[in-house]
Amino acid sequence: MNKKQRKIYDTLFKEPMRDDILWHDVITLIKAIGGSATQEDNLGFRFELKTLSLNIYTPHPQKELKRYQVKAIREFYLRQGLTHEIQRI
Repeated sequence: MNKKQRKIYDTLFKEPMRDDILWHDVITLIKAIGGSATQEDNLGFRFELKTLSLNIYTPHPQKELKRYQVKAIREFYLRQGLTHEIQRI
């Protein structure tokens, strides 16, 4: 995980929840920590990491994640055992 990806990861867990996290950055992050992001249909993506998956829609019309999407991604990482205090990879 490079410096920018670490910053994105940290931003996902900030309180109050941020609303300026870019969708493209989240896709880059999931790939950096060993997961995959595949487009399922025009608006949906499937994130896979270790043994779990998350189906999520892309934000539209803007490029930033909505709060419910940030919450879903946080929970996805936490279910994988990743915490805010993840070690630098």
